[in-house]
This record gives sequence, C-alpha cells and structure tokens, in this order.
Amino acid sequence: MQGRRDGQRADADTDTPRTPCCIASASTGGAGRTAAMGGDASTIEGAPLLGGRQASHEHDTPPVRTAGDAARMVWDESKRLWGIGLPIAVGMLSMYAISSITQMFIGHLGNLPLAAASIGLSVFSTFALGFLLGMGSALETLCGQAFGAGQVAMLGVYLQRSWLILVAACVIMTPLFVFAEPLLLLLGQDADVAREAARFSIYIIPSIYAMAINFGASKFLQAQSKVTVPAYIGFGALLINVLLNYLFVYVLGWGLPGAAAAYDVAHWVIALGQMAYIIGWCKDGWRGWSAAAFRDIWAFVRLSFESAVMLCLEIWYMSTITVLTGDLEDAQIAVDSLGICMNINGWEGMIFIGLNAAISVRVSNELGSGRPRAAWNAVMVVVGEALLIGIVCMALILIFRDSFSIIFTSDATLQRAVAKIAGLLGLTMVLNSVQPVVSGVAVGGGWQGLVAYINLGCYYIFGLPLGYLLGYKFNFGVGGIWSGMLCGVTLQTIILLVVIWRRDWKSEAAQASSRVQKWGGKGTDEVKPLLQ
Repeated sequence: MQGRRDGQRADADTDTPRTPCCIASASTGGAGRTAAMGGDASTIEGAPLLGGRQASHEHDTPPVRTAGDAARMVWDESKRLWGIGLPIAVGMLSMYAISSITQMFIGHLGNLPLAAASIGLSVFSTFALGFLLGMGSALETLCGQAFGAGQVAMLGVYLQRSWLILVAACVIMTPLFVFAEPLLLLLGQDADVAREAARFSIYIIPSIYAMAINFGASKFLQAQSKVTVPAYIGFGALLINVLLNYLFVYVLGWGLPGAAAAYDVAHWVIALGQMAYIIGWCKDGWRGWSAAAFRDIWAFVRLSFESAVMLCLEIWYMSTITVLTGDLEDAQIAVDSLGICMNINGWEGMIFIGLNAAISVRVSNELGSGRPRAAWNAVMVVVGEALLIGIVCMALILIFRDSFSIIFTSDATLQRAVAKIAGLLGLTMVLNSVQPVVSGVAVGGGWQGLVAYINLGCYYIFGLPLGYLLGYKFNFGVGGIWSGMLCGVTLQTIILLVVIWRRDWKSEAAQASSRVQKWGGKGTDEVKPLLQ
C-alpha cells in the first residue's frame, strides 16, 4: 500500500506546497505545541495557522522504503494506537458493565422487574446512547484536527458548542422516556411489562443528561490523548454502581427505583469527574465559558447530526436482528441463542470501540498537523491489527463452539442452538473488528455524511431485506437472518475500505486545515471567557 501511495504522489522532499503544517508533531502535547510555535498558549489563536506558512510536508513522517522501516513504523504506530485505545476501551467496558450489573441486581427482584429494566436499558437507553454518542463524535473530527493544527485554545469552545447541542438533544428525547408506556403498548408489548418499563424509563432520565456531558467531555480529552484519567473515573463509577446497587436494592429495599438511582448516580459520577478534570487540569484547551460557543453553531449542528445518523444506523442495525427473530418458530430458543452470541460479541466490541476512537484521534491529529503520510500509516496499522485480533477471536469461538455457551446456560437444547450459529458469531467478530476502525477513520477525516449514506444503503436497503428473505422466505431461521445482515456489514466494510484507499490524503490534510481556520476563528476574541 505504501508503495502505491508514494508512487502516486511525490515524496515529501518534492511535494508541491499545498497544506499548512504544524511545527510540532501530532504526538506532542499541547504545551509542546505552544512552545514550538514560539509563544504561550494564550497567543496560539491570535496567529494565522502555523504562522501563515505554507507547508511542503517536510514534517511528515518519512516514506517506508525497507522492511526495517516498516517494522519500526508498525511498532511506533502500535504504541500510539494502543496507548490511546486501551484506556478508552477500559472506560467503555466500565460503562457497559454498569448496565449489565444493574440488570443483574434487578434480576433478583423477579422476572417482571428484569423485563422492565431490559426494555428500559436495551431500547430507550440504547437509543439515547447511540444518538448522543453519534452527536458527540463531531468533536472527534473538530477537536482532533484543531489539536493537530496547534489551535488548542479552540478545543474548549468546540466542547461548549457540543454540550449545548447534546443537552438540547436530551430535551428533545425526554418525551420518549416520559411517554414510554403508550409507545410500548402501541408496539404490542404486554401491559404489565409496558407499565413497569415505562416507570423504569422515567427513573433513568437523569442518566441521559449525564451521557450528554460525558460524551462531549470524553471526545475533548481523547483528541488530546488524555485518556488515562477518564479510564480511572469510569472504573471508579463502576465500583460505586456496585456498592449503591447493593445498598439501594438489598439493604434499603428500594427495588427497581433503587437500581435506577444507582445507574443514574454512576453516570453522573463519570460526567462530573470528567468535567472537574477538564476545568481543573486542562488549562490549554479550557479557557473558561466563552460566548464563541454560540457562533457558527448551525454548521456544528449539521456535522453533529451527520455523525449521529452515521453511528445510529450502525448501532440500531444489529439490534433489529433480535426483533426479527421474535416471530420465528421456537422463538424463545432463537432469541436466547442469539442473545448469548450478541453478549459475547458486545464484550469484544468494546475493544474495537477503543480502537475506533484511537484511530479517529490519530487521523484527525495528523491531518490537522498537515501529515498525510503519517495518517495513512496509522490507517494501515490499525486495520491490519484489528483484522488479526478478529481472526484470533473467530478461531477461539470455532474451537470452543460446543462448550462456550455453558457459561450462560445449562440447557442442552440451547447449547446446541448456540453451537449451530457459532460460525456466524466468529465471522461477525472478524467483520466487527475491521468495521469500527474504518468508521473511526471516517470520523477522523470528517466524512460522516458520506458514511451515513453508505450505512443506509448497505444496512437497511440491502442487508435487512436480505436477512428477512433468508430467514422467513427461505426458512433458514435465525442463521438466515443473521447471514443476510452480515452481508450488509460486509458490503459496507468493503465500500469504506475502497473509499479510504482512493482518498487523496494530501487533499484531506488541506481540508482539515480549512476546517480549522473556518470554525476555529482567527483572533483571541474567539476564546475570551464570558466572565473576566
């Protein structure tokens, strides 16, 4: 790949000057960038981007010419990627576990409370999580590219804009939680379950506002590779969730409301912990509350909405497979076997969410720094490593296909049903290793709108109807539904890989610079605090 890229375009020493280039590399911290630019942090935004000097990509990473160069590049890039990705994965696993542990405690209250919590968390909370996480992903593009370009002071302004938009989105989504009961009854849900699920959904409304704060803050920190402290905060919130569930549910006997309260508190611990870290220890990026947050907000809304649509189409797609299997013959076995497989796939997916965020940070930082070759190297390394991990996971599933379901069930019939579709689980793990990282590349490059259209076509126009036909018309059951939907994921992944391969990365670096200049402002007035 590298040879093809270098053959298509001149090497760094003969490049035509096209792109502003940061004097400091993307891996340097905010203070290092400031010093390299010849001033303190307060003067960054006042200067033209990188002193107004056009770059010749002289600061880009050198071309890979030998096997030794390739080995060093892979090793260095792997350290950067995993240094960012692992702490993010820990934080995401903690959030995933908060939901799982809440359901575990509720499960001991009875079948009705468990069904209510399952619907509240898997339908309403997941809907909000997907939309808010997608809206927050706009910050991955803007903060990452601004940080790479040395416009560190604008990160706080972007964060405040994102918080305004995310909180507004929460206000819009709140009626969905308030009127959950009639919505569930309209969908044919049992009246008792609908009533309890609606009650639980109202209890967890505070958590979605915490998610709005959390997702914006996490993207702000990820863009600067400040990921270790948020991981500790997430793990601490998980421990608090366990303790509060025990206290509220068992000791105080609050039941379902107590579990919901523990869930809400855990999410607010994450949100407030990250806010405190940003305001207290991220002075380069956070200059206080600024009126600049209200400027150019509609362009920001558009990118946020594109990001939300892109991610929601991905998250909701695999969720629909559970709905489709509900009408199959012997639906309980079909749904339960699929649930076991999706549970395992979900835990593996947390690793690749970390890599998704890591590659988004790497690509946006390098493009913002005017280093297209470094961005391309990061893409090659992360795709290769993700594919390798996915293949290893698939091999483990196939080796233990007849026994891994024992962890979840002692029913022999269900174990055989899981073993029957284990091959599809293995293939899903391979696809879900590559697909999130190529989506992360798209977010880092700011291509959310394009990917949203690709997702819509591949998932809902191609994959979903194909799964329905295979499952119901050709009587392949849950395996047919899953196979058809995997075809949609495969097509989407192939198209994204082709898009990434054919991109002119020097042009992407130029567009990143233009985006930073357009939305980043040109003077210190942009980031003056509201209160002097």
